[in-house]
Amino acid sequence: MVAWRFIYDIVIFNLHSRNPTLPDNARFPMPNNTRPLNRQDYKTLTLAALGGALEFYDFIIFVFFAAVMADLFFPADIPEWLRQVQTFGIFAAGYLARPLGGIVMAHFGDLVGRKKMFTLSILLMALPTLAMGLLPTYASAGLAAPLLLLFMRILQGAAIGGEVPGAWVFVAEHVPARRTGIACGTLTAGLTVGILLGSVVATIINTTMSAQTLHDVGWRIPFLLGGAFGLIAMYLRRWLQETPVFLEMQQRKVLAQELPVKSVILRHKKAVAISMLLTWLLSAGIVVVILMSPVWLQKQYGFAPALTLQANSIATIMLCFGCLIAGLAIDRFGASKTFIIGSLLLAASSWMFYHLSGAHPEQLFILYGLVGLCVGVVGAVPCVMVRAFPPAVRFTGISFSYNVAYAIFGGLTPVAVTMLMGVSPMAPAWYILGLSLVGFALGIVLREGSREKTLQRSAV
Repeated sequence: MVAWRFIYDIVIFNLHSRNPTLPDNARFPMPNNTRPLNRQDYKTLTLAALGGALEFYDFIIFVFFAAVMADLFFPADIPEWLRQVQTFGIFAAGYLARPLGGIVMAHFGDLVGRKKMFTLSILLMALPTLAMGLLPTYASAGLAAPLLLLFMRILQGAAIGGEVPGAWVFVAEHVPARRTGIACGTLTAGLTVGILLGSVVATIINTTMSAQTLHDVGWRIPFLLGGAFGLIAMYLRRWLQETPVFLEMQQRKVLAQELPVKSVILRHKKAVAISMLLTWLLSAGIVVVILMSPVWLQKQYGFAPALTLQANSIATIMLCFGCLIAGLAIDRFGASKTFIIGSLLLAASSWMFYHLSGAHPEQLFILYGLVGLCVGVVGAVPCVMVRAFPPAVRFTGISFSYNVAYAIFGGLTPVAVTMLMGVSPMAPAWYILGLSLVGFALGIVLREGSREKTLQRSAV
């Protein structure tokens, strides 16, 4: 019923509200720029970060149980490698669904309201996750089992495609403009907590259950938990308020005059290009350092899996702190300095981590924690993206840039790094070094953009 109510609201709003009189690049004042964060701001940040963490948990938990699900959802008589390929193919379908789902939800978010889509996204994540915990296996349902699993992953991908850009826009339009960085950094840290939560839950289940129990029923528990907590988070979001920026656009009847995605592509090419490159930095940095490095450490230096997972947990926690620091830095020093200095620190720390961990295993936790902290520069990414697009097409602009780039770079990065490792075992270090150069160059571009705006204001 809740989902149908959302659809009803969207249709009715589109029939009665479109009477634009200003261009989509009309800008509106953000809430009081100088005031500190108040109680309502903290409430908004807390609920947004909590929901984002649970959504990321729901989206990522699949990968922690991919092995057992490969056995349960595909025929037993096919080769093991083929089962794994099919399983990860279903996992990848979630990434491929992100652009379409994100663009559609952003379209309505720019036309009917941020809050409606912000709430709908978590519902669309919670229900498929809950359903995945109840799905029949191949033994009882045959081919229908993997097809249903694929369908659930597509729905999850569509939901996460709308959740992340929507959350960034939602919190940024609630807080004072001079607090946008810490707001977006806090939210990004919350998303990272979702990855950590998935790792913790997977570790607990795998260490407390026998292999048979895990195979029979244990794998369902994390999905059921994720779905239930997602519904609770959706209920809590009822207490959030629509953003002041959208309410002002609605009152002045200056919502997007044309299809938002068309306006983004035709009129905001530079913002799209910068946002896509920033998304590459964000997605590839986390994929290589946080998701791929534990396996690399095991193969390259012979570390025990348990040790690398412990070090990975430390790095993930430090990543959360890094996102907060980056958010504070961009508010205090600006985007240019944040990315120039942050990228240099990322280059240095990653080079130390990949080259010194094997020679100094006793320093693994310190080295991994340090590079995790420096990857936190990605916490400044959403602030730049929010400021790059005008309010009328902000949701669509971020969603289009972020989801298309994430689908490309998030999917190709593991393949590229794996292929490069055939040339050099230090391929991850070289890849992160390349990313750092991209971040450094973007910092210089952002400085030039800031100078242009200053000159334009002076001329006026």
